[in-house]
Amino acid sequence: MTERPRLFDDLAGIAGGALSAVVGLRDEAESLARAKVGSVVRRLDLVQHEEIAAINEMAANARAGQEEMAAILAAALSRLAALEHRVAALEAAANTSDNGAEP
Repeated sequence: MTERPRLFDDLAGIAGGALSAVVGLRDEAESLARAKVGSVVRRLDLVQHEEIAAINEMAANARAGQEEMAAILAAALSRLAALEHRVAALEAAANTSDNGAEP
């Protein structure tokens, strides 16, 4: 068997090192770009996606609470109308019995 020349091993090592350096540079450039974009977003007073999602969730919760309160109010108004009808019927019955007692 023939041995591989040491030159190929050296080239493979250099290529591996260069590749890891390129990956490191890419990661560094990406983090720098993210920092710059974040700075611009803050300076322009733009809203981030997470903030919009939180506001949408709060609005959905408020809407659900409002719908629940509307149902409770509708039930209370219905009960109030029934009670008013009952009181009116009792008052009418009392007036009829008072009028019938005076000949």
